[in-house]
Amino acid sequence: MKLITWNIQYGVGIDGRNDLSRIISEARRIADFDVLCLQEVADNFPELRANRGENQFEELARLLPGFTGVEGIGVDVPAADGRRKRFGNLLLSRLPVGQVLRHVLPWGADAARSMPRVLIEAVVMTSFGPLRVMTTHLEYYSPKLRADQIEAIRNAHRQASARALQPPQPADNMFRPYPASRSAVLTADFNMRTSDPGYARLLAPFSGESLPFTDAWTVRNPGVEHPLSFCIYEQVAGTPHCCDFILVTEDLAPRVEDVFYDTATQVSDHQPVLIVLRD
Repeated sequence: MKLITWNIQYGVGIDGRNDLSRIISEARRIADFDVLCLQEVADNFPELRANRGENQFEELARLLPGFTGVEGIGVDVPAADGRRKRFGNLLLSRLPVGQVLRHVLPWGADAARSMPRVLIEAVVMTSFGPLRVMTTHLEYYSPKLRADQIEAIRNAHRQASARALQPPQPADNMFRPYPASRSAVLTADFNMRTSDPGYARLLAPFSGESLPFTDAWTVRNPGVEHPLSFCIYEQVAGTPHCCDFILVTEDLAPRVEDVFYDTATQVSDHQPVLIVLRD
């Protein structure tokens, strides 16, 4: 299975041009991907730089026929034109998608400069069985709020692990859980570096039966620093660093065949990251 995660900055590249088709073209250049996890997707936000107010969730889905789109809307507010203004994440999969959950992440007293965030949790049917794919975009301004969001992600993983261990439910239970898995991939623009306490917290063990996460890059490249994934070609948000990671539960570590950071493309302010999981 090939998965790419990418903060696409609502389609705007370093050249200031908004072009969703080149986002998809660049992703396809990197790999013939099965799952695409995108952060910073907008709908009806003409005030964003180089945006026309287009529904990017629909446009991106249209560019990938045969893929199932799963929206994770964090911002959902009324607009003057009577429509809704929406902003969040999008998961696109050409593999069959099972049960989908959307977890609203904490957005509390430190939320003055931030926006609401959502974690998508979708079960993808791979050749080696059901796999939970989770993607999100964590808080930028407030370390405390980001830490709270990390705890919410850990709790979502803990709950999913418990569901996966439940005995099969009767067929007449129309709300029974669909096939689940303790195995998971977690992708995001985490808005933090590996030195942040939150990074270590994401990798911390769980009590009980939940499988801990490990960083796929370090699985393949022990002792090697992550490639840069942000602020390479413009330094508006700081110096070049890595804040985009792919984490996998420890049982998936032997399946990690490759992890690749594309540091060349300039069609967003972030760089895409690819993981290849062998069958």
